[in-house]
Amino acid sequence: MVIRVKLINSQTNSKHFAQYFYLTLNQPIFAMLRTKKSDTNSLTLSKGTPMETSQKHHAATRQTFPVAPQVWGLKTLFVNLFYVANPDGSWVLVDAGVNGYAQQIRDAADEIFGENSRPKAIVLTHGHFDHVGTVRELAEMWQVPVYAHPMEFPYLTGQSNYPPPDSSVGGGAMAYMSFIYPKKPIDIHQFLEVLPPDGSVPGLEGWHWVYTPGHSPGHVSFFREEDRVLIVGDAFTTRDAESAIAVMTDKREVHGPPNYYTPDWGSAHQSVEALLNLSPKIAASGHGMPMKGDELLQQLEDLVKNFWVKAVPKYGRYVHEPAVTDERGIVSLPPAVNNTVPKVLAVAGAVALAGLCWMAIRKRNETHRQHGQQRQYQSYRKERPYSHNRVMTGMPPTIDPDHDNPEAHTNNYP
Repeated sequence: MVIRVKLINSQTNSKHFAQYFYLTLNQPIFAMLRTKKSDTNSLTLSKGTPMETSQKHHAATRQTFPVAPQVWGLKTLFVNLFYVANPDGSWVLVDAGVNGYAQQIRDAADEIFGENSRPKAIVLTHGHFDHVGTVRELAEMWQVPVYAHPMEFPYLTGQSNYPPPDSSVGGGAMAYMSFIYPKKPIDIHQFLEVLPPDGSVPGLEGWHWVYTPGHSPGHVSFFREEDRVLIVGDAFTTRDAESAIAVMTDKREVHGPPNYYTPDWGSAHQSVEALLNLSPKIAASGHGMPMKGDELLQQLEDLVKNFWVKAVPKYGRYVHEPAVTDERGIVSLPPAVNNTVPKVLAVAGAVALAGLCWMAIRKRNETHRQHGQQRQYQSYRKERPYSHNRVMTGMPPTIDPDHDNPEAHTNNYP
C-alpha cells in the first residue's frame, strides 16, 4: 500500500510547488520535505575566523547554522550534517543527510566556501539511511573518497542489512514510524576508504576520530582537541529523537541515541561515557541543535550516571539482548517483540505528522511574507515620512467630540 500526501509550499516570487511524500517500505514519508529555518542566533562564530564566511553571512543564507569556528551545520529534514574547514580554506563534509537534499548541500557549500568548491573527503559517523542519503550522488559529483569505520563496511558495500529498527520502543511518532524507514544497505564500494587506524581524520587538521559503537556497529565521533569541539553523530542527541514535535521545535537537551535504531545498549552506554571523558565544550549531534558549556557537561554527566533509566527504553527488541555483528554484518538477532502500537496507527501518525509539518511551513512562509511587507513599508516611510492628504484614524486629543467632527480634519500630522 502506498499513501500519497500532497503538501504545498511557497517559494520566493510567490511561486508554488507541490511535494509528494510516499509512505513505502524503502522511503520515509518526508523524504523530500524541506526543513524550517535553523536557529542561527544561539551559537556564534568567534571573531578572527580564518574563513571569510561570518555569522552575518550565514544569517543571509538562512541555510546553515554556526557550530564553532570553521564548523557549520545543515539540517536536512530531521538530521544534521556538518561542514568542517581547515585554516587554509579546504574542507570536509561530515555525513550526507537524507535523500533528496544533494542540491541544498551543494548550494550551502558554495555559499560558505565559494562557487564550485568541493571537499577533500566525505567522512561518515555511520551509515544509517538518514546520514548517507546523498553520499553516492555527492561522491560521484565531487569525485572524492568516503571514509568510514571498517565495522560499517557491510552496510556501505551492499553486504548486509543493519539490525532492523524497533518501533516497539515507543516514545513518539519518529519511533512509531521506524518500521517504514529504509533497511537495505547501500553500495558505495568504489568510493569507500577505511578511516586511518592512528585516529586521524583524512583532510582535516587537528581532529581525530573516536570509536563510539552502540547505535551502529562502526559508529564514530569526531573531536578537535584545540577547542574541545565534538561532532557526535548519533552517539547521543541534543533533542528527543523519538518525538516529531521535538524535530520541529529543536528544544536543546541531551538524550541518548535514537531508541528505535540502537541495537546494542551496553556499547552505547560505554560510548557516551567515553565522550564525557573528553570534556567537550561544544557538542554537535545528528539530531538537535549544538549545545555548549556547563549545560552540556552537566546534562551529559547526568545521562551517563542514569543511562539505563533515561536513555534505554523500558521495552524493546534489544533492551535485554543486543544484536551481534562482525565485519561481515549481522551474526545474530534477538527475537522480535510484539509491537503494542498497530501499524495502521503508525501510518495515521505519519499522516498527522505530515499535516503538522505542512502547518509549520505555512506559518514560516506567512511570517516571511509579513516581514517582507514590513520591510517594504519601512522603506516607503523613509522615502515619504508623512501623508498629508488622509483622514487620521482615531481622534486627535485637541478635538472636542461635542463640537468638532474629526472626519473634517484632513491635514493632521502624525
